[in-house]
Amino acid sequence: MGKLIYEGTTKAEIEDRALTHLQLVITAKLRRGEPFGFTWREDMSVGGGRTTVWVHAGSSLVFKYSGSRQPSINREWIEALAFTASAPSGLYLVPEPAEGASSGHVDAPPSA
Repeated sequence: MGKLIYEGTTKAEIEDRALTHLQLVITAKLRRGEPFGFTWREDMSVGGGRTTVWVHAGSSLVFKYSGSRQPSINREWIEALAFTASAPSGLYLVPEPAEGASSGHVDAPPSA
């Protein structure tokens, strides 16, 4: 289980494979100078709920992985995540689609 650390204090535990895909989308958006919101559901062990942060070029982000291997990249997942990042609701983790099964369907953003 990896971690995304925002501004040194806000942390989200995210499985390494998902974190890799999020990192690719986040860094691509920032490279293009496109700020966005990022929302995730909190684990029940920390009270549940959800957290949203504003990600911009000046944000301090750390992607910390528990494993040392780089997972294979699913292009359809990258596209689905990038789609949410460009929507008014901002980036949120969507389930990984099967490779080659791009349906264009994206689940609704996380809610409380």
